[in-house]
Amino acid sequence: MVLDIHHGQMFTLNIVGSKILEMMKLGRAEPKIVEAISREFGIRSDIVARDVREFLECLEKHRLVESHPGGGGL
Repeated sequence: MVLDIHHGQMFTLNIVGSKILEMMKLGRAEPKIVEAISREFGIRSDIVARDVREFLECLEKHRLVESHPGGGGL
């Protein structure tokens, strides 16, 4: 779960969303996240890349994460 303390909203993540956030906390760049998710779940990397980008854009839109130059970490 992710809690938006500014707006009092809670978001429930599935296992993939949780893994993406875990890797971001470890400072992994988006391409490395895509590679790991693709390998672990056996999904084509182009599909994973699109889904990861959409997920991160959604988090940014709700101000749950901030993007940083260099593409790694929270």
